[in-house]
Amino acid sequence: MKIALIGGTGFVGSAVLTELLARGHQVTALARNPAKFTAQPGLTVVAADVLDATQVAQAVQGVDAVISAYNPGWTEPQIHDLFLQGSQAILDGTQRAGVQRVLVVGGAGSLFVAPGVQLVDSPLFPAEWKQGALAARELLTRMQQACTLDWTFLSPPIALAPGPRSGQYRVGGDTPLPGVGEAPSGITVADLAVAMVDEIETPKHVQKRFTVAN
Repeated sequence: MKIALIGGTGFVGSAVLTELLARGHQVTALARNPAKFTAQPGLTVVAADVLDATQVAQAVQGVDAVISAYNPGWTEPQIHDLFLQGSQAILDGTQRAGVQRVLVVGGAGSLFVAPGVQLVDSPLFPAEWKQGALAARELLTRMQQACTLDWTFLSPPIALAPGPRSGQYRVGGDTPLPGVGEAPSGITVADLAVAMVDEIETPKHVQKRFTVAN
């Protein structure tokens, strides 16, 4: 497939890029600074500002699907507003380009940990992650209410860490999957990438949110 990837130098995005190329997909990576990428077979890097829907539309023209692992950075003071601005521009640009399929990786904060209670609203949710999590929840709400694309929103589990690729994972819906003992559920970033590419190759959660864990 021809896949446009946004956020391909980040923690999640770089793992997704590795997985896509390993499976033989043709990847167009959008980047403000293309020099951050190392040349690889199957990879084309396009200079584009994801805050600009017109630039996104031009860059993703002709692809089969768009994967967004966009994150302005957890230390970015304006992470809430920039995440929403960029994510909306990505959706708008994808639609303008005539691409119907889009997969967005969001946070665990919008998962429900009790009836009517989402993780981001729980008292122990870390303050340093809160603004990004609130933005990701708002994006999910927008997509559920008004997005006409064939979208999928993937919430990683509470614990997302480096680690080996097993190629195996469990699938859940709007609540965190159970962990082991007292530990929360988790997944390696390599296996999160496997789940994302699996969903692109064989869609099972169109216009839905899902979560995964090892």
